[in-house]
Amino acid sequence: MALDAHHYDVIIAPVITEKATLAAESNQVVFKVRRTATKPEIKAAVERLFEVKVTGVNTLIRKGKRKVFKGTRGVQSDVKKAVVTLAEGHKIDVTTGL
Repeated sequence: MALDAHHYDVIIAPVITEKATLAAESNQVVFKVRRTATKPEIKAAVERLFEVKVTGVNTLIRKGKRKVFKGTRGVQSDVKKAVVTLAEGHKIDVTTGL
């Protein structure tokens, strides 16, 4: 399997929250991904970068929130997340870097 620099552009960072760690118990990993990334691109990137078998990819877009910081109003960017389901016996430890 040849690594392509494009795969590093698809996956931005792992999401480490309580909900994501609960999903890890059912063989799922949550990643923050590029807004324009498609499910096949995400699947290919995860399989190549982490050398695991992916059975499913679900995506969601969290809309940016309006925030006020020191009296200045702003809007956070929209974030696309991917919930990747791994095949039985495969595992990704997101606490270690690539």
